[in-house]
Amino acid sequence: MQIILLEKLANLGQLGDVVKVKDGYGRNFLIPQKKAKRATPANLAEFQAKRAELEKAQAEVLAQSQARGEKLNGISVRIAQKAGVDGRLFGSVTTADIADAIKASGQDVVKAEVRLPNGPLKTIGEFPVDLSLHTDVTVSITVSVVAEA
Repeated sequence: MQIILLEKLANLGQLGDVVKVKDGYGRNFLIPQKKAKRATPANLAEFQAKRAELEKAQAEVLAQSQARGEKLNGISVRIAQKAGVDGRLFGSVTTADIADAIKASGQDVVKAEVRLPNGPLKTIGEFPVDLSLHTDVTVSITVSVVAEA
């Protein structure tokens, strides 16, 4: 399926690129999320007419993400969990737990923005965690997992 990208997407392309994707990915995710349109001649003409407007909107989203990134960069979050004597947690600290802890500190983050490449945290300690606020904006925070008293 040929589609026109309506925003920059990691591993796919820039705003306005015409790319080929699998039918299900385009039909079930990109088009319903308003991230792309089918690459028909009518849609291409419509996109060219609205290109400046879409680029301006993307620039605003990027600026907002950069402002959020400056506020979040380098913060430290403390999460208390039940743990055994050897330092292993009885559960684990997931992206939702980290997002909730950041929200409790007064910042706005959704769990989809938290990146844990090695999976959930399962031991006590300090861990560097990346927040992907935009395809071009990634900030690093520190998550301290401590034993619940």
